[in-house]
Amino acid sequence: MVVAASRTAIGTAGGSLAGVTAADLAAPVLASLAADCAGEPLRDVVLGNCTGPGGDVARVAALSAGLPVEVPALTVDRQCASGLAAVAVGAALVRAAPGVVLAGGVESASTAPLRYWPAAGDAPPERFERAPFAPPSTGDPEMGYAADVLAEKAGVSRARQDAYAARSHAYAAAVRDSGGFEAEIVTVEDVRRDQRPRSGLTVERLARLRPAFRPAHENGTVTAGNACGINDGAAVVAVVDAGTHRRLDVPGLRVLSTATAGVDPTLPGLGLVPATRSALAGADLSLDDIDVVEVNEAFAGQVLACCDALDLDPDRVCVEGGALALGHPWGASGAVLLVRLFSQLVRAERGRYGLAAIAAGGGQGVAMVVERCR
Repeated sequence: MVVAASRTAIGTAGGSLAGVTAADLAAPVLASLAADCAGEPLRDVVLGNCTGPGGDVARVAALSAGLPVEVPALTVDRQCASGLAAVAVGAALVRAAPGVVLAGGVESASTAPLRYWPAAGDAPPERFERAPFAPPSTGDPEMGYAADVLAEKAGVSRARQDAYAARSHAYAAAVRDSGGFEAEIVTVEDVRRDQRPRSGLTVERLARLRPAFRPAHENGTVTAGNACGINDGAAVVAVVDAGTHRRLDVPGLRVLSTATAGVDPTLPGLGLVPATRSALAGADLSLDDIDVVEVNEAFAGQVLACCDALDLDPDRVCVEGGALALGHPWGASGAVLLVRLFSQLVRAERGRYGLAAIAAGGGQGVAMVVERCR
């Protein structure tokens, strides 16, 4: 059961949260949620992270948050799906032993260290931007390139992508500017406003941008405008067992089902499709039963391709804007989806069932189905 959910504002890399390390982004959110569950035994902290300094970022964040030294912590890396995978781990932990697990994810692209492959012979060390998603023999494309190929294979036009991206920005900017995100945001370094959403980002303006990963003459359609940003942020939820939930006596989200799936690593954006199908089957529900759908918007073309594959109306997805507008702090993004579900289903009481789904580099996907309950 998810009984509390919070996040930082999401900053653009090099922007509002540029000076805050991954551990220091997560610590205030952990401290806030621990206070919400005061009096109940805190069993563990589980955080997803992709590009941090290495080591156990979750442990550093937990200690920085002032949590008792007796509380262990685990860092999870399932690439972009790390945050949602961490919550799935947290749900399993409270099924095994009662108490509270704080689970989510964090990413500070701004402070991620530079990394190098060791020197080979007389050659200098070679810097790399990311770890491999898959072995070269299998295919290890950059995510933007892979999304562009997926959009072409799925027949998703540039016009559809730009229209979807403009919608995401318009919705997120409207919610942000009306204060609709404030209840879920924990202030970090005096920052509590999402930096990326742009209310004036029209389809006409997006249409002027050049393809970013493949040239137009090679059918490239993914641009900087219909793709997510590079971002900093943290998101965490408090997961408890049924007995602890009864004592806390607060509304929350019951985790009905979680699923993880693998797909062709050359088309990693499709990973959320089989994961969604499995999670819905595990909950004995269909997409028609779901009231709020939060899918990570890494690329408009990728989201639309997944919607087409699932026969899901894109107008039902991220109705308050998604990662195209808010940003995609990789290790945190899956947990951001759950925070958004909590705000809409629990805080605003806009339905009963919710779905969170996210794809990851290397060809993986994670999905979770939740139910609002008292």
